[in-house]
Amino acid sequence: MSGNGDGAARILVAGIGNIFLGDDGFGVETVRRLAREDLPPHVEVADIGVRGVHLAYQVLDGWDVLVLVDAVGRGAAPGTLHLIDATADRALPGGAGVPLDGHRMTPGAVLALLDTLCAGTGATPPRRIALVGCEPACLDEGIGLSPQVAAAVPGAVRMVTELVDRESALPSPIRRTP
Repeated sequence: MSGNGDGAARILVAGIGNIFLGDDGFGVETVRRLAREDLPPHVEVADIGVRGVHLAYQVLDGWDVLVLVDAVGRGAAPGTLHLIDATADRALPGGAGVPLDGHRMTPGAVLALLDTLCAGTGATPPRRIALVGCEPACLDEGIGLSPQVAAAVPGAVRMVTELVDRESALPSPIRRTP
């Protein structure tokens, strides 16, 4: 794998969610808008959707920072944005006790298995894992975000770009061959 040339941290921003379940599509919509931003070349924006196995393969590609964007229920008002540092405990819903099953690889399951996956492949886990989450209003079947969550998307885009700017200033600790 080659480095990015400038020694900056490689950052993966992954949008997660099911666009057919209302506000669960928050992560997908946010990365869709992020893809239109002028981001540095060492930042990749990926629409993961509900493909947890795809996220696992992406994470194993040697990223310094992983930023997940998803709907997250934390008991706040709908549309409230949260920045959660999941580096140490990888505490995302759906991770505990989930067997390695391609049909049940939620983002939480991927993070819970990250050390095992990296050990098995020789990959290095990201030094930082952050979650930009939005409190959902409605997770019923249907396409489209609620007004509260749709209004939060521009703020989430700003939150991610600010996070990318901060993390980009740190050098990559992962040694790569040219």
